[in-house]
Amino acid sequence: MKGQAFNPYLPEWEYVPDGEPHVFGDRVYVYGSHDRFGAPMFCVGDYVCWSAPVDDLSDWRREGVIYRRSQDPRNRLGLRLLFAPDVARGPDGRYYLFYAFDFMSVIGVAVCDEPAGRYEFYGHVSWPDGTLYGRRRGDGMAFDPGVLVDDDGRVWLYSGFRTHVPAIVTGGVQTRNDGGYLVELEPDMLTVRGDQRLVFPTEGSGSFAGHGFFEASSIRKYEGRYVFVYSSVHNHELCYASSDRPDGGFSFGGTLVSLGDVGLPGHPDEGHATNYLGNTHGGLLRAGDAYYVFYHRQTNRSSYARQTCAERLRGNPRDGFAQAEVTSCGLNGGPLAGRGAYPARIACNLRSASGAGRVDGRGARRRLARHPYFTQEGSGRVARQYVANLREGAVVGFKYFDLEKTARLSVTARGRGEGRLVVATDEGGADVIGLVGLQGLGCSWGSFSGALASRGEREALFLIVEGDVRVDLLGIELA
Repeated sequence: MKGQAFNPYLPEWEYVPDGEPHVFGDRVYVYGSHDRFGAPMFCVGDYVCWSAPVDDLSDWRREGVIYRRSQDPRNRLGLRLLFAPDVARGPDGRYYLFYAFDFMSVIGVAVCDEPAGRYEFYGHVSWPDGTLYGRRRGDGMAFDPGVLVDDDGRVWLYSGFRTHVPAIVTGGVQTRNDGGYLVELEPDMLTVRGDQRLVFPTEGSGSFAGHGFFEASSIRKYEGRYVFVYSSVHNHELCYASSDRPDGGFSFGGTLVSLGDVGLPGHPDEGHATNYLGNTHGGLLRAGDAYYVFYHRQTNRSSYARQTCAERLRGNPRDGFAQAEVTSCGLNGGPLAGRGAYPARIACNLRSASGAGRVDGRGARRRLARHPYFTQEGSGRVARQYVANLREGAVVGFKYFDLEKTARLSVTARGRGEGRLVVATDEGGADVIGLVGLQGLGCSWGSFSGALASRGEREALFLIVEGDVRVDLLGIELA
């Protein structure tokens, strides 16, 4: 029997951002960076892979470590980090793992006979004379590779990074940071063929205006259409462009997803975000007849503990995609059941009385000191995630549940002070369906409950904090 799928769809102790989903055989494989809770930097872990049956995206299996950063001969001591990877099946039938080698403007390649086996170092992407791609004067920053092996066997590599990286970091060469670049590779999956091309502008001219390229190159070919997904200069959104050819002619399609639903009705800008903002990265997946966008969110009031999520898209590559709403049930195929226990970490909307904000940049922890956030207690596979620091006016939102037969809500919480949770189907609290009193809060987890008025088969559930309280929320239970 298939289970329900939540966001984030991997276990609460796992932090895999930059998720690139691919179908190989009858399974979906997700490749990404590997964060660690509490780490002071991005991507401190080795690459791991997760997979699920194409017809059951609730049943994820950890395939284990597939590549260690110390396997690259330029990183024997393991001091450099492995950033956002991608995987493609080469013309020879083997699987090639492309990775950004820290901020060095170098793209490494590893190879394996299986999609989730143990990859072995293969080489670095280079010009025909042996010069590393990304290290020649005039090269675009070799960063966040996206790889496509086309139906005719030609191999295309997309990469780029908007942020200026000092030459001392990139090996003495000042790279170009003016957009997303494209090169063709020889069938050996390593050697650049021909010249590089600037394909995706940073400044957002023409149809890209306001949504220029920042990072996170990802490429797919669906229904004869080449679809390029990238993180825009806004950083909290994934946008897409499409073309009838892989080497140019891309036109801007729109936003696929924003971490704070910025751009959807009622949320015109970052000041009206439904959730905390930071960088995001992901790609497209077609599973059966459905299209999904994969992305990641931030936790712990930092950019260094990110978790992968996914949402189903409306539309197709030919007619275009509509922006997806951030939800708690992206891979579920419909709303979650209105009975049962759910972890608070699947909340898709979270903000304080003064709104949300960005978790990146200097002073984020100090700036967000009175804001709620996702965090965890314990470590490793026994860690438990929860929502911390809920105060007067804070909102925790879940989308969506079937509430047609739901009559009661219980929450597992701890904290201090006294107050209540107003339960509503809208974030403004206009449609109140219940109240949960928070008397007797303490330092240990306790259960608090209240009656609910039933609603429809697809309803949002918002918990709005009232009173002089400071509350942590571990989970909710519907009955």
